[in-house]
Amino acid sequence: MKITVIGGGSTYTPELVQGLIKLTPDLPLKELWLMDIDRQRLDVVGGFVQRMVCAAGNPFKVTLSQDQRASIENADYIISQLRVGQMQARREDEYLGLRHGLIGQETTGIGGMAKALRTIPVVLNIAKDIQELAPNALLLNFTNPAGLITEALSRYAPKIQSVGVCNVGITAKMSMLEGIKKLTGNDIPPANAQLDTLGLNHLTWHRGFKVSGNDIWSQIFPAYLEELRTQDEPEWNPMLLENLGMIPNYYLHYFYNTRHKLEEQQKWPPSRAEEVLDIEKDLLAQFADPDLISPPEDLMKRGGAWYSTLATEMIFAHYADLNAIHVVNLPHRGAVPGWPQDWVLEMPALINRQGIHPIPSEPLPPAQFGLISAVKMFELLTVEAAVHADRRSAYLALLAHPLGPQADQIQIVLDDLLNTHQAYLPQFFNNAS
Repeated sequence: MKITVIGGGSTYTPELVQGLIKLTPDLPLKELWLMDIDRQRLDVVGGFVQRMVCAAGNPFKVTLSQDQRASIENADYIISQLRVGQMQARREDEYLGLRHGLIGQETTGIGGMAKALRTIPVVLNIAKDIQELAPNALLLNFTNPAGLITEALSRYAPKIQSVGVCNVGITAKMSMLEGIKKLTGNDIPPANAQLDTLGLNHLTWHRGFKVSGNDIWSQIFPAYLEELRTQDEPEWNPMLLENLGMIPNYYLHYFYNTRHKLEEQQKWPPSRAEEVLDIEKDLLAQFADPDLISPPEDLMKRGGAWYSTLATEMIFAHYADLNAIHVVNLPHRGAVPGWPQDWVLEMPALINRQGIHPIPSEPLPPAQFGLISAVKMFELLTVEAAVHADRRSAYLALLAHPLGPQADQIQIVLDDLLNTHQAYLPQFFNNAS
């Protein structure tokens, strides 16, 4: 087996490799290719990974490469975790939002749009190489905004097998299992638990939880509400959740508590990108230590809890035909009655050797569906803008987004976005319209 990581110089990579090492008794991995365009990061992270694998007895070979086509050729699984423009571009996205009184988060609103415009053409180029050089490979896309990238792949690279992956679902599941353990003392194996969640990436609502096939949401949800009511500063307004009957994922704070999030931005610096720049500087210095052979504790500061668990479990479920269930991003193909079948949703799916199959799910109520519909229209317009360098589609995308600028500010914001990232968006200036 050959596994390729596009964006192999990421500080997340050692955690992923640690997960692959644990699987080697059961996974016939022979080649791990780490591909990155940043040679310095690739050498530091890749060198550390090679020491990790050596310390584990060299169960597979690690190849460091800057050649995308050679890295993809004959791969069985490809993991995409790239960042066009690196962390500095994320910082620009954040401050783009701040300049215009908008949410600047990297996957939500104007920040998410900027990142998608830079990233979609790059990912579609990767998909083109996969179709030619590894047509049977499965692409697991962790690159943000994951749902939007998956939407572009499903529409413009439909011949390759791809799925969008995010750690929000597994993090929520593990948090609920921890809560059950505190309440009851029962230590439930994660494989026996299933989270019922639906929506778009970073825009989902959790509404059910099964243990060994039995839905215990009627116990979990009231207990969570009661806990919120006892807190001086609860994560969520209990009245909001009581009316929803569901638990929103934490990214919905940007929609439900927008004013608070905008006030938090006013306290920058440091923005999250600036915090991560410092974290990564320290991590890379530690990775460069020739005596380091296991991921340092500081890696947890980087975020992405359960990332390696999710990635490796999905690969193993597909390879070993396990019929495991994970929350992923994919076209639902009618699994949610009444919703457009070609929409990419974040939802539970069955993973086996035949592929990744959305599990039939009840539609969300109108209050949630209304928000999803608006954001999905933004996503579809953003995909068109990215693929065709279409300024009009980009303008309409900002008009459609619930967190977008007022109509008389759209052109100002769009021009700022494109000028800020002109180095990564030359097509919009070659095809200005």
